[in-house]
Amino acid sequence: MTNMSEMPKQANRWLRLMRLDRPIGTYLLLWPTLWALWFAGEGSPSLANLIIFTLGVVSMRAAGCVINDYADRNVDGSVERTKNRPLPAGEIQPNQALILFFVLLCLSLALVLMTNQLTIILSFGGLALAATYPFLKRFTHLPQLGLGAAWAWAVPMAFAAERNQLPVTLWLIFVAVILWTIAFDTYYAMVDREDDLKVGIKSTAILFGRYDLLIIALLQLMTLILLFIAGLEFGRSWFYMSGLIAAALYFVNQYIQARSREREACFESFLNNHRVGMVIFIGLALDYLLLG
Repeated sequence: MTNMSEMPKQANRWLRLMRLDRPIGTYLLLWPTLWALWFAGEGSPSLANLIIFTLGVVSMRAAGCVINDYADRNVDGSVERTKNRPLPAGEIQPNQALILFFVLLCLSLALVLMTNQLTIILSFGGLALAATYPFLKRFTHLPQLGLGAAWAWAVPMAFAAERNQLPVTLWLIFVAVILWTIAFDTYYAMVDREDDLKVGIKSTAILFGRYDLLIIALLQLMTLILLFIAGLEFGRSWFYMSGLIAAALYFVNQYIQARSREREACFESFLNNHRVGMVIFIGLALDYLLLG
């Protein structure tokens, strides 16, 4: 008979595998997707695309979590933060996780089929990035770059859906999202750095070493510079720029908070990036709404 204390854990094992009980990753993917839709739609993206991309963020983030846990199924048990995840804990079998991964991909494909041909073509690039980045940590210290590319792929897809073309200026936002993702996921990797060194997992946190906070700060600075230039290219004004200033203040707070390099402090700095994405979007949305 199942112990009462185990029932919630058992009942939610699929939600936990998809990380739907921890929506921070969904937020971190949603905000740059919304940036791209608002830039591409000049402040008024179509309702259909807004719904499609929001649902797509949820399904693709869930798929990414599933394939990530599948890739790490043999090492997560040795890492303090991940040892109780459904796969290492034996709550879900690896083949079941793969089935769920493909179901989520089919759902995402069904969503993208509601757009246009260019967006559908681009979606295959996004699929390749989502399926391969979890395995990069076996071969390179730059898996965060792979995650950044997967995260940023929503930008050209949003422009393709809204405009059916890919203006050169979108790549400013694309690169900014990659740099921002490397920065915040390095904070995340700093939480597991000691465990990762023991089990042989590679990350930017290990690669950067004692220069980790300095490099994160430089990546964040370059993110803001690229978003500032993108704002100029898209004719944005002071509401948008105010959002970037607010983001910069959050970045400074993250740096101060993580100076101790304690696990909890680094994790809190990672979580704070949800607010970074939010204030940039609020500034962008207000800029289009009030200034046109």
